[in-house]
Amino acid sequence: MATSAALEAVVALAGRLVAPGARLAVLGIAGAQGSGKSTVAQGIKARMDARGVPCALLSIDDLYLPLAERERLAAEVHPLLRTRGVPGTHDVALGLAVIDALTRGEPAPLPRFDKARDDRVTEANWPRAPGATRLLILEGWCVGARPQAEEDLAAPVNRLEAEEDADGRWRAYANAALAGDYQALFGRIDALAFLAAPDFAVVERWRGEQEAALRRQSGDGAGVMDAAQLSRFIQHYDRITRHMLAETPARADVVVRLREDRSVAGVADRGSRDRVPTDPQR
Repeated sequence: MATSAALEAVVALAGRLVAPGARLAVLGIAGAQGSGKSTVAQGIKARMDARGVPCALLSIDDLYLPLAERERLAAEVHPLLRTRGVPGTHDVALGLAVIDALTRGEPAPLPRFDKARDDRVTEANWPRAPGATRLLILEGWCVGARPQAEEDLAAPVNRLEAEEDADGRWRAYANAALAGDYQALFGRIDALAFLAAPDFAVVERWRGEQEAALRRQSGDGAGVMDAAQLSRFIQHYDRITRHMLAETPARADVVVRLREDRSVAGVADRGSRDRVPTDPQR
């Protein structure tokens, strides 16, 4: 994976956010599954650590609701909500609480989710962000996403939607969630970097590589998918990923366009935008 050009572009963006004397800034990093978000985020944190800038990492995947809560949603709202993925399957309030604590300058526990178990890690095992953290990196596949217009939800985009959400209830629920509390969470982002896949067709292969790494780490245990399971799973992310590929580049602060091998085809940096707020009540 060639991430050096992507890393340098986003590091420059992060550097503009952590000006001396500024309070907590939140850097969003978005991109399809397997696009290299975690690698870039970890690289930025390493750079910030080397500079002595207190920095913390939070993935939106670590905000997934516990399995029991998703099973409740599956029973009460729609069966597809058992599967982690779309808006409506995250604990947005938990993410906001982390940001609020860090904004106050307090240390904060950072949630963690075990994908191999498909459940949240016990809170006692969460790492802690330090007090006086100046940069929080919030990364994830749908970070910064905006809802679709209601009329765009009518036609299914794949077999999963056509066969398992024929009446559109699931995608309408996810879209309504995205239009609600998720916008409050994403509204806390001071700058957004977007790693743009060439199209959605490559995402299943990229996500398959992640699954292979998880299998090497955890074996063929619970939560590790075979090819057929992965193909169905990735369809949960199809609609919003395509929507983001179409509309996010026009508004992201940095856009890194990727080729199929995840090398960098080009970088668009919209320049320094001093969007770090000075109002502590924000």
